Amino acid sequence: MTDTRQPQPQPQGRPESGSTQPYEPPQAYATGGGSQGGSAVRLPRTGARTAPRTRKARLRVARADPWSVMKVSFLLSIALGICTVVAVAVLWMVMNAMGVFTTVGGTISDATGSGDGSGFDLQSFLSLPRVLLFTSIIAVIDVVLATALATLGAFIYNLSAGFVGGVELTLAEDE
Repeated sequence: MTDTRQPQPQPQGRPESGSTQPYEPPQAYATGGGSQGGSAVRLPRTGARTAPRTRKARLRVARADPWSVMKVSFLLSIALGICTVVAVAVLWMVMNAMGVFTTVGGTISDATGSGDGSGFDLQSFLSLPRVLLFTSIIAVIDVVLATALATLGAFIYNLSAGFVGGVELTLAEDE
């Protein structure tokens, strides 16, 4: 049997699939070393830009979903509350290790004590469980207030965006 198919023309500069010839770059490339086999350098096309192009897009935030704002603010305020409790516990332990409560407590006890009484005991008042309880109560109140205020802020933003159109953002992408 004979092959009746016609050979397909190859793009200029590309070797045929079964060819053993090395690839010859198109004319847009120049070799740096002539016969010494230097590396190919890409020459810019006529009229092509040489500076990087920056794409820009103008977007408008026309509405904020209050349910989504409430969920995100709730999670962020819980994380902030946990960080606050941990930070207060670490700070209390550092101050206790440095002897701050003992020194200040002794001074206050001497200043408030009378001849028959011992005065105010700062160390028992500022014990770690009491400080952490107070910090936890403040953190819970903060979670409730931050969530409510962020949700209220989303409603207010939606009302004002209805009048003025929202906030416009310009986003740029560098190549």
